[in-house]
Amino acid sequence: MGLGWDETVYVSQVTAHTPAAFFSAPRSRGVSLLVAPVASWSSSTELLRIYLALLSGLGLYLALRCWRGLFPVRVLATGGALFASLWITLFYGPQAMPNYWVAVGALVTVGCFLRARERPSGRAALWGVVAGAALMAWMRPTDAVWVTVPLLVLALLRRHWTLLLALAGGLAAGGAEWVVEAYVWYGGLLERMAEASRVQGGLGWGFAVDDQLRSLGGRALCRWPCTGSPPHPVVTAWWFLLPVLAALGLAVAVRARRTARTLVPLACATTVALPYLFMIDYAAPRFLQPAYALLAVPVADALWHLVKRPGGRWRPLATTLVALGLAGHLAVQLTVLVFTVDRNTDSRRDWARVAGTLHGLGVRPPCLLTGHEAIPIAYYTGCSAGNTSGNNENITVPEVVDTARRIPVAAITGPGGTPPGYARTWTPHRITDLEIRIAPRTGTAGSAGTAGSAGTAGTAGPVGTAGPVRN
Repeated sequence: MGLGWDETVYVSQVTAHTPAAFFSAPRSRGVSLLVAPVASWSSSTELLRIYLALLSGLGLYLALRCWRGLFPVRVLATGGALFASLWITLFYGPQAMPNYWVAVGALVTVGCFLRARERPSGRAALWGVVAGAALMAWMRPTDAVWVTVPLLVLALLRRHWTLLLALAGGLAAGGAEWVVEAYVWYGGLLERMAEASRVQGGLGWGFAVDDQLRSLGGRALCRWPCTGSPPHPVVTAWWFLLPVLAALGLAVAVRARRTARTLVPLACATTVALPYLFMIDYAAPRFLQPAYALLAVPVADALWHLVKRPGGRWRPLATTLVALGLAGHLAVQLTVLVFTVDRNTDSRRDWARVAGTLHGLGVRPPCLLTGHEAIPIAYYTGCSAGNTSGNNENITVPEVVDTARRIPVAAITGPGGTPPGYARTWTPHRITDLEIRIAPRTGTAGSAGTAGSAGTAGTAGPVGTAGPVRN
């Protein structure tokens, strides 16, 4: 499966094979640094997928190791299997996206926090808290804050100063780059947060529960407007059962006098899910990955309580029902996964086909694309991407026109759209359902040469060769 829209943004920041795409205010550099060991020297998508798949599996294993001693091994293994078998996890684990790694960091942070709270003399757990909080903030600073709110409150109320310092230190270490960048590029932290809110449609009280429900059928993004019927109840049954099993896990923990071990992850799962359920008006299933990871362990504990008596004997009827339920759940998850992968693979092949056609029309690196889906198509073409409006605005119309005098420039118009005014006299071409207008070349041989000599397919000059595009 080729790289998706967001992946092209993150990967382009560290690869030498294509110019860096516009990096909007909500994004953090963690994913780009995560993929740098491969993307910095290789353009192979297959190699990147294998690297991320192995790394994500190792990350989940190490995160669950942090919970050893808090729950039986069978509970941790079951919790890991429940989280790993979700189509959302299988789909995004091998992708260059941040949410899965926030989930791993959340598991590390909460598990080590609980261990350090029960064994104050253990330094390894404290360093685990620092590492987990830093990983989350490195990937998505705002999510890191939402996850750690219950931990910070608990540490403050119980006067666990070392834990409080470990949490604060981890958040600061992981989020420092994001904060520094806020002052360098946006004029301050509050200004960057305001811009991030604007890009996300304005944060405030909203209701996205129904949007999240619609996204469970395999929609990577359910946004403006998020319409259509929810998936079949068979597909969404696990989502409604999740809070019920989590509540049962809490009841089991209270009876066993280990309330904190279950209540703390449930509280962190709740706080990290709240903004995505009640503070934005769109949804993506990956947004709730940290919540799913934190809920997995209490849910697994509840399932083991259902199938085994306190004395260790099996409950035959309950065991059969749980086994059938899990088998059906796995079948549903894999069905949705295959459907989602097929659909996304087709759309990304379309971008590759458009890129190939653009190369044939003389739009080769160094070059500039603007308009509909310019960012991913530009990545596949090896061009810079520029937009004169919208959330990814990073270039002005005069700059586009000026750039067209020096290098190949193409304006992309989506289905049903109209070409921008500055491109209406440019040469039109129809590629699938897109209209591509290519600027006539007026530059001299010393500036860029002819359209066909600007570069070769699959190569790109350094960032900025396509003109004054702001990254």
